Amino acid sequence: MEKKEPFNITVNDGQHEFAVQPDEAKNLDIVPDGEGAFQILHEGRSFHAELLELNYASRHFVFKINGVKYKLHIADHYERLVQKLGLNAGSSQKQNTLKAPMPGLVLSIMVEQGQVVSKGDPLLILEAMKMENVIKAANDGTIKSVAVQKGAAVEKGHLLIEME
Repeated sequence: MEKKEPFNITVNDGQHEFAVQPDEAKNLDIVPDGEGAFQILHEGRSFHAELLELNYASRHFVFKINGVKYKLHIADHYERLVQKLGLNAGSSQKQNTLKAPMPGLVLSIMVEQGQVVSKGDPLLILEAMKMENVIKAANDGTIKSVAVQKGAAVEKGHLLIEME
């Protein structure tokens, strides 16, 4: 039997947190009630919900439920795994250090000290679990230093590149 991971839901930046199993989510009684509006029946109670904002990429949603505004963040199993591995692609903070997200072998380094890079530019290739992973720049910047050499074995968290 396949183990199903819950959705972790955070309300109003941590004011409330709870988990919903996928089967529970499928069994919610939700009826569309116009553009971005819904009627929800849960445990014998009726709720009117309006979707005010949505950002699928960051899994953030703003609802007005029975006249009260709620900001939700829904994290599934894959998002929690990405966070655990340190691969948060949606981070808006400028990263000045690039560390190995997993143990592996540095196959190729595509940048050198002083080089200007843009967000998304490939920096190096890290082989892990027989897969080649292209590590890309999380933001624009200049390469301050390259702390590894081609062929180096690295552990998770090992400093690879510093940017400024």
